[in-house]
Amino acid sequence: MTSALPFDDFRNLIANLPPVDDAAGERVRMLFAKADKSVGSLGRMEDIAAWLAASSGKAPPAVNRPLVAVFAGNHGVTRQGISPRPVAATANAVELCAAGGAAVNQACIAHDLGLKVFDLALHISTGDITGEAALDERGCAATMAFGMEATAGGTDLLCLGDIGVGNSTVAAALLAAVLGGKGADWVGPGSGADKAMQARKVAAVDAALSFHGSNLKDPLEALRRVGGREFAAIAGAILAARMQNVPVVLDGFAATAAAAVLHAANPTALDHCLLAGLSWEPGHAEAARLLRLEPLLDLGVSHGEGFGAALAAGLVRAAALTSSGMAAAVR
Repeated sequence: MTSALPFDDFRNLIANLPPVDDAAGERVRMLFAKADKSVGSLGRMEDIAAWLAASSGKAPPAVNRPLVAVFAGNHGVTRQGISPRPVAATANAVELCAAGGAAVNQACIAHDLGLKVFDLALHISTGDITGEAALDERGCAATMAFGMEATAGGTDLLCLGDIGVGNSTVAAALLAAVLGGKGADWVGPGSGADKAMQARKVAAVDAALSFHGSNLKDPLEALRRVGGREFAAIAGAILAARMQNVPVVLDGFAATAAAAVLHAANPTALDHCLLAGLSWEPGHAEAARLLRLEPLLDLGVSHGEGFGAALAAGLVRAAALTSSGMAAAVR
């Protein structure tokens, strides 16, 4: 960072995002229209191919180096008794992925996807958002920059997921901060909270909103104050993908909340993003509606950890191949 404040470079980047290539998307739609088939007969697969072309600038589009990137972080707000799982479960989930035994590993094998799991200082929980900031500005900006490294080495489809005990509470707080509302509007069962625990989650979100107050009007301030490391890293990864014309598939409630921060700062920031599906969190559907992200899958998947995005990536790859194959036939 060369500016006076760590967030300054990110503010400038968000304000000057390159537009997606709508002309490339339209070329794909024209190819489908010329193909020997009924108009619109491929349904959303045509839309996915057009989105992929617009996001990548390539018509017809191609997906040759897809990657699932999963970011893991721990949260100080778990001290408020808001999760049925111990904090150690975050590291256990990361280790299971590393050993190849997680659900996302199998989905990646099935669809020939790369997989990277990022441990974001799991030994140090963020601040308890009910009475302090999750991160300072420098730490948040550094984590966003680290998230941008997800595209290093080259990828042409980036699927983003998360691991983090307590992060459904943090996601609820972040969505309330940038999209409006209070705890009860966004809190759900998470990984299995009963009614009493959900009440504590609501209380924690409301306490965080009250404590941080008007500071939450700025999206990046909201990210550092009531977000967390995996949220910051996902936001950074989304930005890096946009700058490099890489389409993004979002997975889960937390990733959607991280994306909402960017949308609050620039309504065009998610034009290159597709939502894999909806989790069990009741607020997820509302967030998707407000962000204008239409879920691709409806499989009842609420596992997280990038699993839904890996499943969706299979359809995205199929849409790319359908588009390129039919384009060749048209020519």
